[in-house]
Amino acid sequence: MNILILGSGGRESALAYKLAQSPRTESLYVAPGNAGTGLWAQNVALDPLNFAQVKDFIIEHKVEMLVVGPEDPLVQGIHDYFLADANFRDLIIVGPCKDGARLEGSKRFAKEFMQRAGIPTAAYAVFEKGQLAQAKAFLKTLKPPYVLKADGLAAGKGVLIENSLAQAEKALEEMLENEMFGAASRQVVIEEFLSGIELSVFVLTDGTHYKILPEAKDYKKIGEGDRGLNTGGMGSVSPVAFADAAFMKKVEERIVKPTLNQLGKEKIPYAGFLFIGLMNVKGEPYVIEYNVRMGDPETEAVMPRIQSDLVEAFIAMHENRLDEVDLQIDPRQALCVMLVSGGYPEAYQKGFEVKGTEKVSPDTLLFHAGTKPDVTGRPLTSGGRVLAVVTLAEDLPSAMEKTYAEVEKVGFEGMYYRKDIGKDLCR
Repeated sequence: MNILILGSGGRESALAYKLAQSPRTESLYVAPGNAGTGLWAQNVALDPLNFAQVKDFIIEHKVEMLVVGPEDPLVQGIHDYFLADANFRDLIIVGPCKDGARLEGSKRFAKEFMQRAGIPTAAYAVFEKGQLAQAKAFLKTLKPPYVLKADGLAAGKGVLIENSLAQAEKALEEMLENEMFGAASRQVVIEEFLSGIELSVFVLTDGTHYKILPEAKDYKKIGEGDRGLNTGGMGSVSPVAFADAAFMKKVEERIVKPTLNQLGKEKIPYAGFLFIGLMNVKGEPYVIEYNVRMGDPETEAVMPRIQSDLVEAFIAMHENRLDEVDLQIDPRQALCVMLVSGGYPEAYQKGFEVKGTEKVSPDTLLFHAGTKPDVTGRPLTSGGRVLAVVTLAEDLPSAMEKTYAEVEKVGFEGMYYRKDIGKDLCR
């Protein structure tokens, strides 16, 4: 089977690593890929948002499965684009149609959907441009900190958490009146702040049946002890100690099943990954957000733990028989540390050679995120988050020790990383 993965980050690197293991995989392509995806697949210079270009490649290379890594193509309707052409009815597409992708593409739609489904989530209200006074009045009914979310996609930067009312009001003005996040913040969701521990739960579904994949916890702040600016993610761990069988049963019964039931009620077809961002509030799960793809850097910790053939699971999903799949999970602890460019998430320089990758242990996984090859094939930094270093061990302290020992073997100019990934869970 010929398979095309769309995307260029650490998530797509981890997906390529996993799909390359399947005996069903004949030719594996990643578009556009990075300096590391070439280890498992062939990189191709395609723009994931140029659907016609992707279509031509699929025809020319007889691609039978399309795995959509990032959210943008899904929100813009790539699944619908191929469904509209009778020649592609047999194409296996991993990722929902545009209607289902609204769960991520619109924070307002997601919150209203949760409300209709009776899913536990934070109290909220939505305001549009011209409703600044009403929005400020609603802020005054809440206790700090204040959560402001741009309704649309904002490249992972559309959520602000402000500690004072004055800061929240100023941020609200910037979002609603000055379009701080462009069109994405023409509507703003203001939410009650939930205090607890975050958790990422991943589901693969055909719209009727589902499989819950290994859960993960990621670390968003740039600084140790979860301080400083938000990033795309500085590392992740899987499994997560507090997500025991009892807690995950609550997640399944109160969130996963009602979500899929509501999709069915609203006649929204859904085939692909559903990422549920949760908050554990004193042992009770609340939904913070939905994403319609795998998370990053969580995928880098989740994929190494899946022992089953993921290509077979995708085929079963396409054929609406996901219930027949026996998902086998490695019980060991996975830990991912993200190496980032100096200055990230603010201004940073690119183009530095990534050195020492050949020195890591054979059982260490390196998932490239922001890299590109130079003319000789050497990896150069090309983004804020550059490289994910992942190991598996019997327990979390061992995984931390093992991963950080491997981190010391690689480097590039200005490299920065958090030294406390997983530390909060070692209790």
